[in-house]
Amino acid sequence: MNRIEKISNEDPKKFYDYVNHKLQGLIAEEKDWLANLSNASGLLYLLMDNINWAGFYLYKEEELILGPFQGKPACTRIEIGSGVCGTAANTFETQVVEDVNLFPGHIACDPDSQSEIVVPMIRNGKLLGVLDIDSPVKNRFNEVDRKFLEQFVEILLEHTAIPLSY
Repeated sequence: MNRIEKISNEDPKKFYDYVNHKLQGLIAEEKDWLANLSNASGLLYLLMDNINWAGFYLYKEEELILGPFQGKPACTRIEIGSGVCGTAANTFETQVVEDVNLFPGHIACDPDSQSEIVVPMIRNGKLLGVLDIDSPVKNRFNEVDRKFLEQFVEILLEHTAIPLSY
């Protein structure tokens, strides 16, 4: 495995190109979905500034169930349509939330979280889960993060056979 070093995020394109390159290196030879999601969450948690949680919720039995993550213990189950994760899962659209306290129905798994981005993981029109990243800073995430984290999820799905129901 190549060495992973923290780099500046002053240039978002350079930063996310590095993150996505490292992701490809971590998962290219490994097909196990659990191992790949675990390493993906660890990579984001290591490299991204001002975050306090990075991980996945997986779609099973018509709800989101906690998957691999880095950070404090989290909510175990989230209903589709509830909170930021459930909204992303319901709409199949990335949610960028500047202030979670203003999001209708926000689920406060960690009261320190102030902003959030959630990227749905979709394959062939079917929901597999979501990538969820929280920050203790308001307005932490923006459209640049959305673009590159959607690419991150695309790379992950290209190399990882996440089951429709695990």
